[in-house]
Amino acid sequence: MGLGFVAGVLGVLILSHAVYSTIQYRGLLKITEEEFSGPPMDVIVELLLGLILCMWASLTVPGKFRSIHPDSQEN
Repeated sequence: MGLGFVAGVLGVLILSHAVYSTIQYRGLLKITEEEFSGPPMDVIVELLLGLILCMWASLTVPGKFRSIHPDSQEN
């Protein structure tokens, strides 16, 4: 497990927490009978941080590439 994999898992956890926070915020607005205009700024920052971590992890975690040539010995 490299640093990229850990960053990806952390990014997914941060995105999940941002989703949970938005759902909780909308529930609070329903109780107070206010209109939803968008998530709070801390949730937006959390979404951007999670997005950046997930994108960085997807670019840095190495994958095993296979040849697509029909005459290759790896097929």
